[in-house]
Amino acid sequence: MAFRRLVPATAAATFVLIIVGGVVRVSDSGLGCGPGGSGLHGWPFCKGNVVPGVDLNSVIEYTHRALAGAVSIMILALVVLAWRRHREFLGITLGLLILILAQAALGGATVEDNLEPGYVAAHLGLAMLLLGGLLYLWRMSSDAPRSDGGPRLRWLAVAASVAVFCTIVAGGYMAGTQKYGRPDYQLGDGAHHACGTQFPGCNGGFMPFGESRLVNIHLTHRAFMYLASVLVVTLVVIALRRRVAVPYAFALIGLLSAQILVGALNVWISKEYEWLIALHLALGTLLWATTLGMTLQLAPARVSRRAEAVPA
Repeated sequence: MAFRRLVPATAAATFVLIIVGGVVRVSDSGLGCGPGGSGLHGWPFCKGNVVPGVDLNSVIEYTHRALAGAVSIMILALVVLAWRRHREFLGITLGLLILILAQAALGGATVEDNLEPGYVAAHLGLAMLLLGGLLYLWRMSSDAPRSDGGPRLRWLAVAASVAVFCTIVAGGYMAGTQKYGRPDYQLGDGAHHACGTQFPGCNGGFMPFGESRLVNIHLTHRAFMYLASVLVVTLVVIALRRRVAVPYAFALIGLLSAQILVGALNVWISKEYEWLIALHLALGTLLWATTLGMTLQLAPARVSRRAEAVPA
């Protein structure tokens, strides 16, 4: 049916939107449609125009906005379909619509306030919540069987999902301190370089909190990463021992390993490579989606019963 097909399509489009947002950042295109303080001239317009010119940064930034518009329309279509045929999902779809509208408003505020780190982190966090909400709706509207790993495994999966989410938001804040796209950007600025090229160490220590604000920001991201790694590995080990959600478990350990390696390469290599930064974001997003997917796979039986109300 249309509703079931549209939900995963919207989730996939949201994933692409997140990655393109990362490309906007690393390509210095965050202010491609106008500097901070431009008002409506810079957002929702692009340098005062409805359609951007041929400037590459403007085109990249505008592509991100166009994708956001497409996702907004898809979510609005979900609301309409839920209202007409699937009232049990109306609340969820309305929540998603509110999220995407808040995301658009926050995107405008991020541009207006010159890409401040707090706005950058919040913008990324809302994007992850939007993707998570779509995955939740996908699970709710699906008739796929769940896995019963017991309440302790379910809570462990919830804790791992929260830790991965916090790691991503902390990483977004750290990335915001890099000043990508801002007039005052200089290579070597920001918390990304606060530990030099040392990982897992940092400036001759392990977690030397208190050295400076930028070191603290960098180490906060690492601290959440270590916590998330411990929780994800524990979740995987227990799931494999109990033989529940096995495909998710194997996907999680593979994604986690790749993400740690790419994150380490971003530190070990002194030169910034845009594709490595974008890959780090893509893997982090997939890790978040997979961890949440496993959590939903282990959800109580009442989730599956609600899904049975949707005709095939």
